Amino acid sequence: MSRRIRWSGAVLTVVVGGTLAGCGAPGGDAPQPEATSASLAAAPACGTAPVTLNAYIETGFPLPKELSTEFSKQHPNVKWNIREDQFAVITQNAPRVLADDPPDLMRLPQVSELVKNNLLKNLDGYAKAFGWDSWPASQLEQMRMAPGGKTRGEGSLYAMGLNFSMTGVFYNKKLAAKIGMSSPPATLAELDDALAKAKSAGIPPIAQFNGGATGGLAFPLQDLMAAYGPSGPINDWIYQKPGATIDTPSNLQATRHLEKWIKAGYFWKDVNAVDYATMMSRFIKGEGLFMFNGDWESGNLDKQMPGDVGFFLMPPVEQGGKQAAMSAPLTFGISSRAKNADCAAYFLNWVATDPKAREIGVKVGGSHPMGPADAPMPEVAKDTVTASTLAAGAKIAEDNGAMDFIANATGAIYAKSWTPQLQKLVAGQQNPEGLLKSVQSDYTTQVGGS
Repeated sequence: MSRRIRWSGAVLTVVVGGTLAGCGAPGGDAPQPEATSASLAAAPACGTAPVTLNAYIETGFPLPKELSTEFSKQHPNVKWNIREDQFAVITQNAPRVLADDPPDLMRLPQVSELVKNNLLKNLDGYAKAFGWDSWPASQLEQMRMAPGGKTRGEGSLYAMGLNFSMTGVFYNKKLAAKIGMSSPPATLAELDDALAKAKSAGIPPIAQFNGGATGGLAFPLQDLMAAYGPSGPINDWIYQKPGATIDTPSNLQATRHLEKWIKAGYFWKDVNAVDYATMMSRFIKGEGLFMFNGDWESGNLDKQMPGDVGFFLMPPVEQGGKQAAMSAPLTFGISSRAKNADCAAYFLNWVATDPKAREIGVKVGGSHPMGPADAPMPEVAKDTVTASTLAAGAKIAEDNGAMDFIANATGAIYAKSWTPQLQKLVAGQQNPEGLLKSVQSDYTTQVGGS
């Protein structure tokens, strides 16, 4: 999801006022020279003069605030002015906010159109100054854009992540025990069997949201797409590669499988009226065996339901098959008109490299930090949800199964296409074939007009 996919949905805006002292090597749009030890020593910083960072973040997620609080502890001259909105609001309003009231830092739903319209700062200069180009390339790939803001996954860097999130399936261990489920399903058929047993036992099989302008059924749908087919073509579609389509035979199988779950009554009857926060509340109260969601909730669930929640990746159709998952940075960008771009970039680098910041990223965000491959990882207790999600992330890396979120293909595809089509599927007003054809038609129009 929004997040997350993050897919998650909170937006943080930091406004920075005042003059920065001692800031060098700005990340402007012009190519920057290769960084040397001397230039790194003069890398951008927040100086010592009073600074107020303007941030626009997604509501309901504690990680950005926890990081900003710790940053100010270490850098007392920096204060934060934070604005929050639902992810759906951010998705719709990002171009206007960046144009009319540009924050220094902003949670980004999708970067293609924003880059094309020159609303985001090119971060190549910062990448050289801070050494981001030496990090694993996969961490930054989804935030790169070719010239003109057309094809994603290559070219210049226009955003950075607060962490690297991943989605999968959370489950309530106490409810699982009631249906005899002692370990996560190893195949899609075993997951289907667990869903049927839960339904028969009077246990809500799936806790999911699908209300408002962000359809949460996109989470299980993309997981099913990953089970039925390769992730490469899905990424090609999200990255707007020429000729890419979401309307494929394997994706049709996945959408039909989701429809089967809907017709079987595995989702709440009011799923089309449930928002993300309500889903989380009801899952924590025990109103659902499974929940398709992201590791950004791991720390929260470790606190709210200690020892009672497990996590697994979407199982493959065939046992032992490779697995894939939505896996993407919790993306933040710097406005092309930001008043304190250097300080904002310094903050993003601090998030990935400072030991305390990395600890917050894992324990609060529940996700793998960004940063160098050899950067130290904070210790995590073995019996926690966070430990499970971090292990799942290693499995995805091993299988090369990381996908961006299908809602990130264009700036409008989530609110204008996926969400209404999935809501119609739940209501019986759309079928799988029509859903994919409609989304692809919208995509073609949106990409052609971008």
